[in-house]
Amino acid sequence: MTIHRRTVLAAAALAAFAALGASPSAFAAKPLVIGFSQVGAESEWRTANTVSIKDAAKQAGVTLKFADAQQKQENQVKAIRSFIAQKVDVIAFSPVVESGWDTVLREAKAAKIPVVLTDRAVNVSDTSLYVTFIGSDFVEEGRRAGKWLLERAAKTPDANLNIVELQGTVGSAPAIDRKKGFEEVIAANPRLKVIRSQTGDFTRAKGKEVMEAFLKAEGKKINVLYAHNDDMAIGAIQAIEEAGLKPGTDIVVISIDGVKGAFEAMIAGKLNVTVECSPLLGPQLMQIARDVVAGKPVPKRITTVEGVFPAEVAAKEFPNRKY
Repeated sequence: MTIHRRTVLAAAALAAFAALGASPSAFAAKPLVIGFSQVGAESEWRTANTVSIKDAAKQAGVTLKFADAQQKQENQVKAIRSFIAQKVDVIAFSPVVESGWDTVLREAKAAKIPVVLTDRAVNVSDTSLYVTFIGSDFVEEGRRAGKWLLERAAKTPDANLNIVELQGTVGSAPAIDRKKGFEEVIAANPRLKVIRSQTGDFTRAKGKEVMEAFLKAEGKKINVLYAHNDDMAIGAIQAIEEAGLKPGTDIVVISIDGVKGAFEAMIAGKLNVTVECSPLLGPQLMQIARDVVAGKPVPKRITTVEGVFPAEVAAKEFPNRKY
């Protein structure tokens, strides 16, 4: 090709950009496109997580394609396949359950679309199917709940404590890990015994329903409720009150998440402690997505920093809560 012909083609390209009202640099700096599949809207925590992701995308100038799976894995698989077909830059999702992702994640890898896990992990045969996992250490959250109970039990060394457990969604990473961490710690005290354990699906309504069943079966034998999230605990508190008992006094209530509703329950004396699990992952996700697309190395596991909030500090801490 002659120098003259190259010059003519370059000029034609610039004229085309000008006709579209844009410069070549504007085309080069097209917005990052992220496809995000959310579990659902089952709790205060999940709602805050969705808001964080949507707000962070808007502030970062990221085009976000958002899909609500309504707590169904098949909906998430469809969403991920749709993102692949749309050729998004990054796929991110919070998996409903841990298993059953190998096939669709292989499809994303074949399409050369990086996958970022948020909040929940997956159990896959090939960990190269995802780039990184951003979220809490759920086992440690369970341990923290157990440690708080151990310390409380030490104040009444002669008493046996019967525990009922409201588990999260069956097969989900937080349900599996929060149970594991809690059991690991309370095993140190043989007086602490889980007498009933059932899923409440992370929802307030199901938490109330299952707690009602626990109370009918065990009645005043129940000393402690351990709920895998605040929403189930709040539902269970209603059931305890309707049974004529005092939550927080007659039955010690331990939960996880640290949402505003839990702090309100602690201030009211109905919840004894909540272990923090921050949903504000949006800004971190946007930065990680940019780094991944830019080819920068990222850690395989990014753990959020969180604390434990007993009822004694609830009133002081409440104004600082963002979710």
